[in-house]
Amino acid sequence: MRVVLDTNVFVSAVFFGGVPGEILAAWRREEVQLVLSAEIADEYRRVGARLAADFPGVNLGPILQLVLSNSELVSTPPLPEPLCRDPDDDRFVACAVAAEAQFLVSGDQDLLALSDVMGVTILSPRTFLAHL
Repeated sequence: MRVVLDTNVFVSAVFFGGVPGEILAAWRREEVQLVLSAEIADEYRRVGARLAADFPGVNLGPILQLVLSNSELVSTPPLPEPLCRDPDDDRFVACAVAAEAQFLVSGDQDLLALSDVMGVTILSPRTFLAHL
């Protein structure tokens, strides 16, 4: 099952665990295949670095490198038209569509408002985990 994780889900998994952490655990057990674009990877790094300043006990580097090495990286052509209320979120939809991912997992209400778009189901982390 191919899945794109919004940045909020990825960094929450790394820094706080909880339900997003369980999704990363499912990835480590090879129950899901993570898919991302270079743009998403850059955002993971950027947001993770900001959080690392507030949580010096967490080292994002190793898990990010593991994810980058063991996920599918896709190039994402632009969407035919903007879809999200927040245009910055279109990168996640574009990645999921380009990768033919079944799911986009996000806690962002702008993405969750779409629910299902271009063949991709958008779910909250809790709902996705229940689906697994």
